[in-house]
Amino acid sequence: MNSYTLSNNVTIPELGFGTWQTPDGDVAVASVKKALEVGYRHIDTAQGYKNEASVGQAIKESGIPREELFLTTKLWNANHSYDLVMSSFEESLEKLQTDYIDLFLIHWPNPVAFRDNWQTANAETWRAFEELYQAGKIKAIGVSNFLPHHFEELKKTATIFPMVNQIFLAPGELQEEVVTYCQEHDVLLEAYSPLGTGKIFDVPEMKALAEKHQKSIAQVALRWSLQHGFLPLPKSVTPSRIEENIHVFDFELSEEDMNTIDQLDGVVGKATNPDTTGF
Repeated sequence: MNSYTLSNNVTIPELGFGTWQTPDGDVAVASVKKALEVGYRHIDTAQGYKNEASVGQAIKESGIPREELFLTTKLWNANHSYDLVMSSFEESLEKLQTDYIDLFLIHWPNPVAFRDNWQTANAETWRAFEELYQAGKIKAIGVSNFLPHHFEELKKTATIFPMVNQIFLAPGELQEEVVTYCQEHDVLLEAYSPLGTGKIFDVPEMKALAEKHQKSIAQVALRWSLQHGFLPLPKSVTPSRIEENIHVFDFELSEEDMNTIDQLDGVVGKATNPDTTGF
């Protein structure tokens, strides 16, 4: 599988396996093991998904050497402060049964608990991220759900600019302002819910393109994401779909196909506003 190169020259496989909404326990262990078996080498989890222990177990049981894998986790909203980053990061390492993380992200920029002082909370949180990065415990650091004004605030105190922004990107939701900002600042865009949490399967234009290319709707959506230079993180617990979603490197969408998908609007819903979320 090809890779993207982050701003610090760390390479990251250009397709990852997402685990959001994958229940902890047997289901998570089985789905991650299946993903690794069919060729995924990039696994994405988060403290907030409450399945880090299962992801760690699956990696251990797979027998794949740790250095061959790219592992991402994210800081949960309750842990925005220097001390809480440090303690919760150690917990994540323990659950994931590893001594380093490839990519650590701030999950949300403006959690309810810190809404009155999110700028300070993010600055303190990022200071801890930078320390862990400098200590070699994290290979790359980034954010998730950040809009341009969140980056601009972080810039005031950061010594290292985020390398990644993981946001909701799917046909019908291109988040053009955020995408442009990140591309201008050499921040890789990761696409979570690249299949629009399943809503993509009801879109007539996507059905037509899938038939045209003799591919699944999911494969067309992932291909679209890759051709935009995004890094999609499809999630599934169905073995056949887990395997199907990795087979997206043997066809290409035409410019016309891409335009057709780009013109879809709101077909899978829109991104949550991080400044008004209820969590």
